[in-house]
Amino acid sequence: MNQIDNRKVLMIVALVFGAIFLFAFSSSMFYTIQATERGVVFYTFSGGLDKEDIKTPGLQFKAPWNEVYIYDVTEMKEEEKMDVLDKNGLSIAVDVTVRFYPLYDRIGYIHENFNRTYIEKLVIPEVRSSVRQVMGRYSAEEIYSTMRGEVEAAIKEETGRILSENNIQMKALLIRSINLPAQIKQAIENKLEQEQQALAYQFRLDKEKSEAERKRIAAEGEAAANIIVNNSLTDKLLKMRGIEATLELSQSENTKVIVIGGDDGMPLILGGN
Repeated sequence: MNQIDNRKVLMIVALVFGAIFLFAFSSSMFYTIQATERGVVFYTFSGGLDKEDIKTPGLQFKAPWNEVYIYDVTEMKEEEKMDVLDKNGLSIAVDVTVRFYPLYDRIGYIHENFNRTYIEKLVIPEVRSSVRQVMGRYSAEEIYSTMRGEVEAAIKEETGRILSENNIQMKALLIRSINLPAQIKQAIENKLEQEQQALAYQFRLDKEKSEAERKRIAAEGEAAANIIVNNSLTDKLLKMRGIEATLELSQSENTKVIVIGGDDGMPLILGGN
């Protein structure tokens, strides 16, 4: 009987200690990953960081001595303001927005290389570097007006390539604003206005030249037609046309007398109402 009691006591003690253990370590043994998150585990005594087994949303279990690192994998946005130099050394103030997210199944590699500070260590520096390098290949005028789209596309291509190589997907990169010194900006705008006026003037000249050419061709065609007609008007043709006209007139009710034969051999029409 005493042995049974001892066993019961030992069992109760074990359950109490087990409950205390679970209560004390439950926060480090169970964790929840939300729908917009992914996790990667570092196994302290067996293998280190597991870069392939990415923990998905839901309730998860781990040993108390292991560490789990949870990453937000939703699309994020960073806005950067910076001063850059164009190819002539002119300072330009630029505002840039970049949208991106970490690749779900590659957060283990992101953690290994950059930890959870990958935005500060990777994204922002690469954006700033690409903006400076690309804009350094163009003049302020090209960046501000004529080649802004090309500049933006080049920055996006170079930044996206580098981030992709490091397991970050870039969704968009936009240049929100480009600010030049007031005098430079005014000079560029004046030049663009003058170029537009010159283009408008050249358009009017081209239009007037085209109209003059059209009139010249029309006049030449009319003159050529007159020459052909004049060359074809022989005496016999005129007499034939005259006879045809006389025949038509003779059928009119107003015609009274027709005399055939005149000095030139043409019919004569006399009388009429």
